[in-house]
Amino acid sequence: MQNLIKRGALGLGVIAGILIINPFATVPAGYRGVITTFGKPSETVYGEGLHFIWPVAQRMHKVQVAIQKGEGEGDAASRDLQTVHTRIAINYHIRPDAAVSVFRDLGNEPGERIIIPSVQEAVKAVTARFTAEELITHRAQVRNEIVEALRERMARHGLIVDEFSIVNFNFSKTFNEAIEAKTTADQLKMKAERDLQRIEVEAKQKVSRARAEAEALALQRQQVTPELLRLREVENQTRAIEKWDGRLPTTTGGAIPFLNVGNIRPDSAPSQR
Repeated sequence: MQNLIKRGALGLGVIAGILIINPFATVPAGYRGVITTFGKPSETVYGEGLHFIWPVAQRMHKVQVAIQKGEGEGDAASRDLQTVHTRIAINYHIRPDAAVSVFRDLGNEPGERIIIPSVQEAVKAVTARFTAEELITHRAQVRNEIVEALRERMARHGLIVDEFSIVNFNFSKTFNEAIEAKTTADQLKMKAERDLQRIEVEAKQKVSRARAEAEALALQRQQVTPELLRLREVENQTRAIEKWDGRLPTTTGGAIPFLNVGNIRPDSAPSQR
């Protein structure tokens, strides 16, 4: 019985000793491990999971390789010497096989050591190639050139650019007012051009209508002959006779319609009694 108690106490002591000295280290998801032996990092990159280390002599350090986000802002000068305040956002990650160099060379702080100064340098270099107006109108090109500059600089340190966005460009108040005035002038110019085009179209339509009417009148004149005029005169007289009720007008001083006086012979006059 006493031997059993001694063995149990010994086992508990061993377990307690293991827990105290802790010869195991865990690397969580999204990280890589770097083991240092008395402060010197090994060249081996440890993956996610449980790993054995020598207590006291060794220590496991975690290097995040998952995608990280950074934001920043700063001032730069455009090619036409306008002050440009730029705000950017970047997503990046550490290349897993470069975890040891990031830990050793960058102190496991890539954001402070590389990301921020690299972004500032790239933004200033690219911004200086464009005028302030071009920074607005060629925003996609500006972004692409900044990304290319960043990738080249960061790749030397085992860092990968996943996404880069220009959140905003801000300029001086004077420049913003000048841009607004130019935009207003361009809009007024476009409106005037549209009005002029409309007026020209309407004028052409009027000319076309007038030409068509003139051609129609000319055609009608060509079709009017003396025979046609005589025919129209006879038709008008025929319609008038059809409407006449046979009574002569009672008023004098006017011509009697439809009576040809020259055709009345004296012998045909009525006899007087």
